Amino acid sequence: MSDLPRKAVTRTAKLAALPIGFAGRATWGLGKRIGGKSAEIVGRELQQRTAEQLFKVLGELKGGAMKFGQALSVFESALPEEVAGPYRAALTKLQEAAPPMPTRTVHGVLEERLGKEWPELFLEFEDKPSAAASIGQVHHAVWHDGREVAVKVQYPGAGEALLADLTQLSRFARLLGPLIPGMDIKPLIAELRDRVSEELDYGLEAQAQQAHADEFAGDPDVLVPAVVHQCDQVLVTEWIDGIPMSEVIADGTQEQRDRAGQLLARFLFSGPARTRLLHADPHPGNFRLLPDEKGGWRLGVLDFGTVDRLPGGLPSTIGASLRMTLDGEAEAVYEMLCEEGFVKESIELEPEAVLDYLLPIIEPAQADEFTFSRGWMRSQAARVGDPRSPAYQLGKRLNLPPAYLLIHRVTLSTIGVLCQLGATVRLRDELEEWLPGFLPEEESTEEGEQASEA
Repeated sequence: MSDLPRKAVTRTAKLAALPIGFAGRATWGLGKRIGGKSAEIVGRELQQRTAEQLFKVLGELKGGAMKFGQALSVFESALPEEVAGPYRAALTKLQEAAPPMPTRTVHGVLEERLGKEWPELFLEFEDKPSAAASIGQVHHAVWHDGREVAVKVQYPGAGEALLADLTQLSRFARLLGPLIPGMDIKPLIAELRDRVSEELDYGLEAQAQQAHADEFAGDPDVLVPAVVHQCDQVLVTEWIDGIPMSEVIADGTQEQRDRAGQLLARFLFSGPARTRLLHADPHPGNFRLLPDEKGGWRLGVLDFGTVDRLPGGLPSTIGASLRMTLDGEAEAVYEMLCEEGFVKESIELEPEAVLDYLLPIIEPAQADEFTFSRGWMRSQAARVGDPRSPAYQLGKRLNLPPAYLLIHRVTLSTIGVLCQLGATVRLRDELEEWLPGFLPEEESTEEGEQASEA
C-alpha cells in the first residue's frame, strides 16, 4: 500500500482542516491581543503557524494539494514582506521535497512495471528519494550501462488524489485567495485540473523531454537530460547535478542570480521557437544551475510533465501587441486585444486607459536591462489588486482567452521566479531574438536573410 492518503474522506478532512485552522488561529490571536501582546507579534505568530500547517497538509497529501502549493509558491514575491517571510520558507519547501513514500511501495511499483528482475536493470539504486514532487518521487541510480540516472516513480493512486484535491481546493478558493493579493485562485486551480491527465502520462512526458533534449543537445546555455527508459508509472532519464534554483534564490551570488535569470528568460522564449513546446511548470524545483567548461553557468531543466503544444511557436500577436504597447500605439493595441478576445464584444474600453494599464506590467521589456525584485512584484500586485485602483477596475473587464491561459500563467510564474532571484536580466535581447512579432516585420525579414546567408 502507498502512504499517499487515497480515501476521499481522509483527504477531504485534511484539506477541510486548512480553513478551520485559519479561523481557529484568528480566535487564538484575538485572545493573545486581549492578553496584552502587540498586534505585530501576534500577526507574525499567526502567519508562522498558518505557514507550518499549510506545508504540513499540502506536503503530506502530495497530489493536487501539493501541486497547488508549488504553483502558489512562485507568487510569494507578490506578498507584503511582513507576511511573505513565514510563507516563503513553507512554500519553498514544496518545490524540492515532501514526505517520501515507503521503500516497499517504491519497490512494488518497480516490480509491477519493470518486472521481478528490475534490480538487474541497475548497477546501483538509492532507496532514499533525492526529490519528491506532486505525483511522484525521484531516485538516484546507475543504469546497467553505467550511466547515472534519475528514476521517477509515480505514487499509486496519484490520479484519484489529484482530481479529488483540486475539486476540494476549488471550494476553498475564496479562503485561499488572500494568500496572493490581486490573484484569482479559482482559475489557477481549474487550469491545474485540466492538466492532470496529461501530467500522469509518463509517455507524453518522455516525448516532450526527449524533443527538448534533442533540440538543446550541445547548447552552451541549456541542458535537458535525455530519456533512458519509460513505461507506465516509471520514467528513467539521465541524471544531472547542479545547484537547485531554490538554493540560488536563498544563498546564490549576484552573478549566479543574474545568470540564472537570463537563462530562464532565454529558455522560456526560445523553447517554443525551437521545439514548438512550452515548458509549463516553471517553479524553482525544476531548474538547476550547472558549471560549464568555460567557468560560467548553464541552466539544467527538469520535469516536462506539463507542456503547452504550440505548433506555430508563441503567437505572433503577443510580440506585436507588446511592441505596439511600448511604442504607445493605443488604438492598434486595443484593436488587436479585441480581435484576440481579450476584450469581449459587449465591453467598450478607452484605448489610452488600456495602454496605461499595460505599460507598468511590461516595464522589464522597455529597458536594455531590468532588475526584477520582490518590491516591483508587490507594487504590481497592489496596483491590479486594490479595488480602489483604476487598474483593478479595468482589469476586471478584461478577458483571458483559453488559448492564452497557460502561456499567461507560465509568463507570470517565470516573472515570479525572476523576482525571487532578484536578477538583472537583458529581457529585451531575448524578446528580439525569440518572440515572433516583437520586431517590426521588415527588421525581422532582414535579420532572417542575414542568418540564412551566415
